[in-house]
This record gives sequence, C-alpha cells and structure tokens, in this order.
Amino acid sequence: MSVAGQDAVTQAGSAAWDLLRLDYQPMLETDLSEVLALEQRVYPHPWTHGNFVDSLKSGYPAWVLRDVDGTLLGYFLLMLVVDEAHLLNVAVEGAIQGQGLGRFLLNQSCACARQLGMESMLLEVRPSNVRALDIYQRYGFEQIGRRKGYYPASNSQREDAIVMRYTL
Repeated sequence: MSVAGQDAVTQAGSAAWDLLRLDYQPMLETDLSEVLALEQRVYPHPWTHGNFVDSLKSGYPAWVLRDVDGTLLGYFLLMLVVDEAHLLNVAVEGAIQGQGLGRFLLNQSCACARQLGMESMLLEVRPSNVRALDIYQRYGFEQIGRRKGYYPASNSQREDAIVMRYTL
C-alpha cells in the first residue's frame, strides 16, 4: 500500500520526499535483516534480532517505510496497553535524517494508535538524544517523568530516560 492521506511532498532542508510514492507496509519477519542492520547503524545500543522477533510475535503494530526502489528508509513499533500506545522503537536511516521522514513516521505511528482506539502515546528518549527530544517536543509530547538508569551507556554506565506523553 502506498502512503496516502498526506501532503504530496514534504520538504525539509534541501530534500523533498514524494510521500505518495513511498511504500509504507506492516513489518514482516522477512524485513528483519534489513531492519536490524538499520538499527545497528543508527543506535549505539541497538535492539537485538530477538527483540524484533518477540515484538512481531506479540502482535505489536510495526511498520516499515521504503523508497520506490525498495530501500528501507525507516520503521516504527508500538505496544498497546489498555488505551495507551507505547512507541517502543522508531528509526530513520542516518544519511537521510533531518529530511522529514522521522516526523512522517511519528505522524503514522500516532495515526495507527488513534485508529486502534488509543488515547495517548508514551515514549522514552535519552536526554543525550537532543535531535529526537527536539522532534518530540515540537510535535507536542510533554515530559511526564524520568526513569533512572534506564538505558545502557558507554563504559558500563547507564543513562536516564525522559518519559514523554502525547494526547492523541
């Protein structure tokens, strides 16, 4: 299914994406080798193959975004709990970050959650991930808490997580 219901072109910086020509599909196990490779390129402490398999086997909503040539551009995974969606993981290929696709995936994840009857979206983000924090804050997410030592960090240390919520 091609992306529909969005502006035909998203522009950020010098890049323009024809969103109607991008391919937005549910994530399948056959996507996992590419998803894992992207995950490993963009995160210092990436999810494992098992994390992705477990999420898919649990029936978590998960989507991939590809260009017209089939190249993986990004993905997201949600976990649904009662009336709240938890954005577990979202990523955009490093070379094309800052060009509007992260916001597009955030829009799609919120639309997916709304369609499934969720009332809010929750996520955690590293305080050191300034780019993601900025995106979430501009989108309308609000900080509601902090999880101490939530993320692995370098030198066997741990990094806190900022917990954010967005009302759908």
